[in-house]
Order: sequence, then C-alpha cells, then structure tokens
Amino acid sequence: MIIIGIAGGTGSGKTTVVRRIVESLPENEVAVLPLDSYYKDSSHVPVEERQNINFDHPSAFDWDLLSKHVDMLRRGEAIEQPVYSYLTCTRQKETIHVEPRKVVIIEGILALSDRRLCKQMDLRIFVDADPDERLIRVIQRDVIERGRTAEAVMDRYVRVLKPMYLEFIEPAKRIADLIIPQGGHNEKAIEILKMYIEKIVDR
Repeated sequence: MIIIGIAGGTGSGKTTVVRRIVESLPENEVAVLPLDSYYKDSSHVPVEERQNINFDHPSAFDWDLLSKHVDMLRRGEAIEQPVYSYLTCTRQKETIHVEPRKVVIIEGILALSDRRLCKQMDLRIFVDADPDERLIRVIQRDVIERGRTAEAVMDRYVRVLKPMYLEFIEPAKRIADLIIPQGGHNEKAIEILKMYIEKIVDR
C-alpha cells in the first residue's frame, strides 16, 4: 500500500491531479479520502455563529480521526468515512464505507499541514498554481456552483483564503516530495507521478 498526500491552494488543480491518478490505475485500486470529509462537527455551535468558522484553518479538521482511519487502512481494515454537510456545517449520520486499497490518497488544501499525518504518508505532493489563476477558478466555481457574487468571493479571498494560504498552505512546499507547478495542466509532471505510483503498485 502507498499512502499519498496531495495539498495545494483552493483552485490549484488538486482534484484534476487526483482524477488523473485514479483514471490511470485499474478499477478498485485507489481509495480517496477528501480532507473536507474530516471537518469537525459543528452541530454544537449556534447556527448563526457557524458562518464565522474558518474552514481554511488547521483547527477546523478532525486530525485524530483521519490519522486513525489511515492507520486502519494500512492494517487492512475498512473504515467508515464521515460525510460533511456544507449547508449545515455538521457531520451527517450516514458514512461512506471505504475498503483498503493499494493506493490511498488524502487530498485537500491542508493535507500536508498535520505533522503526524505527514509521517504516515509515503509520498507528499504539493500542487502549485499562479495566485491569479487560482482566484479566477475560485470565482468561477463559487459563482456558478455556490450562487455567490463575484464581489463576495473576492472579499473572502482577501480576508480569509489568501492569509490562510500564506500562513498554513504554502509552507507545506518545504516538506513536499514533489511539487507540481501549473496544477492540473502540467501533463509531464502528472505522467511522471503516475509512472512512479504504477511502479510501486506493480511490485
């Protein structure tokens, strides 16, 4: 089993990189653990206060549970992955059953921000992209998919996303084994990564 962490700023192309890896390997050989599934449950927080939660800060995540689940998968045990609702900021009653696979990918903006979790990884990847490109993608996504105004998205970018990126996300480059510049557009880097993973999986 190889456990891979893939981090990078919002809109950097992480999802594209993960999709390309999954598509390159035989079916049922990859399990993806989205970091977003491991947000702490906020059901105890009054509804009007939940909008103030900083979801780009490491304290928003349940690192203990994620680390426990990675250990279980490594031991060959199945896990029940949490399901998180962005609408209510709460963890749902239902879970997703995840079986151990040859490749386990932990993907999210802060996937390389927890020291204990990083030690559990065999390969640490940082997906990099130009800040302007990331902002454009974030605006496009949030306006189209989440119904926000461009002004609201840009305000959140300046107030939250950019400071959190500089403080917590970008420093992860220093511990990454591989940095993929240009995000999901870097065909050569993705191809090299796929070849490396396939070589380990085929052992």
